[in-house]
Amino acid sequence: MPDLTITRLLDAPRELAFRVWTDPDHLAHWWGPAGFTAKSCTVNLTEGGRWRICVSDGETELWASGVYHEIAPPERLVFSFAWEEPEGARGHDTLVTIILSDRDGKTEMSFHQAIFETVAERDSHAEGWQSCFGRLATYLTERSASGSAR
Repeated sequence: MPDLTITRLLDAPRELAFRVWTDPDHLAHWWGPAGFTAKSCTVNLTEGGRWRICVSDGETELWASGVYHEIAPPERLVFSFAWEEPEGARGHDTLVTIILSDRDGKTEMSFHQAIFETVAERDSHAEGWQSCFGRLATYLTERSASGSAR
């Protein structure tokens, strides 16, 4: 079964990198591929707590949601992820594991998502996450430049 691993070096301290993954105010600024904005973002940051995000490109709304399985600030975050179908049903559930490692004041982010039903589904997610992580890197750079590390 196919899985996905993406590693990126983020120009931000590990604590901030963790915060932008878990704080809805931060998530709303970068979550979703280029051309999409977050219209709604709720987070219950407890193990067993739920998260839900809606992104839109002005024409289409896409909802994703899941449950937090492990929260270990500032180094590890594990949650389920599924797109919600138009009828309200959940799509195929995957498990996302994010490991954040300190690299001299920067953060190495290792992102792993599994298990996909098809290679095409994995590749579609890879494209979306790469775009999303580009937005994340830009957001973190802007926060660092403005001196706002909160």
